[in-house]
Amino acid sequence: MSRRFVIEADGGSRGNPGPAGYGAVVRDADSGELLAEVAESIGRATNNVAEYRGLIAGLEAAAGIDPGAEVEARMDSKLVVEQMSGRWRVKHPDMQPLARRARDLATGFPAVRYTWVPRARNAHADRLANEAMDAAARGRSGTITRTARPEPPARPEPAARPAATEGRADTTDLGWGAPETAATRLLLLRHGETALSAERRFAGVGDVALTDTGHEQAEAVARRLAGHTAAVDVIVSSPLRRAADTAARVAKELGLPVGEADALRETDFGEWEGRTFAEARERWPRELNRWLADPAAAPPGGESFAAVGRRVAAARDALLARHPGRTVLVVTHVTPIKVLVQQAMLAPPQALYRMHLDVASLTTIDCYADGPMVVRSLNDTAHLPGR
Repeated sequence: MSRRFVIEADGGSRGNPGPAGYGAVVRDADSGELLAEVAESIGRATNNVAEYRGLIAGLEAAAGIDPGAEVEARMDSKLVVEQMSGRWRVKHPDMQPLARRARDLATGFPAVRYTWVPRARNAHADRLANEAMDAAARGRSGTITRTARPEPPARPEPAARPAATEGRADTTDLGWGAPETAATRLLLLRHGETALSAERRFAGVGDVALTDTGHEQAEAVARRLAGHTAAVDVIVSSPLRRAADTAARVAKELGLPVGEADALRETDFGEWEGRTFAEARERWPRELNRWLADPAAAPPGGESFAAVGRRVAAARDALLARHPGRTVLVVTHVTPIKVLVQQAMLAPPQALYRMHLDVASLTTIDCYADGPMVVRSLNDTAHLPGR
């Protein structure tokens, strides 16, 4: 019986055209084991060129492992999936030689099929592609290839599905229907009150402490979780003091250790740190308007929500791979929680600006190994006094 591989590929550019790169991974379809990963910064190119280069790199890596394997190539590029499936013509002259190269590689396998997936389910390849684009933007070039990595298998891959077609939603991806496996539950806890949150000031990577009220809120949520019907198995926290102190109070109540994940820290708000929204608007009106309109825009000297989304998604995927089927309490900040909700719902990035999260609130997301993530609660503050 032939082996079965899943290729996950992605590519992009900063500017289209602009500094470009791609990423691709090869997994064993049955075990989910990561067999190879490839990333390359390719200088200046368009998104579509980079996407095709990612697919080609994935096919080449799979052929180097076992050319007799059956392959499913998963991408979040509708264009590439439809063209490689033969449903759309390849019209652009820059794409034609790349499509021919991909088809030539595909003919070397017993079978290759192409599946469109949402970007949230292509996170590993997307992360590699963004790292390659970052390298290209710094003027660096080259390929990084790793194969046969001696690490435990990633979380099981979802069952193969046909590529999505125009006008028809894949309802399994949207969370409808019975899940195929038990969920890994993420309990997302925003830290307790700080002096900056009480005054509604930008609070990013500055290491501010909890107020007395914040400590009381941490105790209240600890008591709530101690009586929670779904017992917490694991606690992970941002390293910033306000989150770590909140996590420590809960951990004491539950008798669990706290793991630290730097990728779960808050956004770096740069020059806006410690300022109110009104103060930032008065001094940086153009920059603030751009930040409100575009998640890829960053505060002066700070970090964009798009960049936060990439690191938080990688942290989430690592937790899901490490703790399948368990309940993980993630103690973090307002932006990482909003990002995780936005990605779980497959909502556009602009949805980040339409959510409100109170301090010491709980949000619950169930993540299924067969694909969907389901938001079960948002901004739950029933444990807080006066709520």
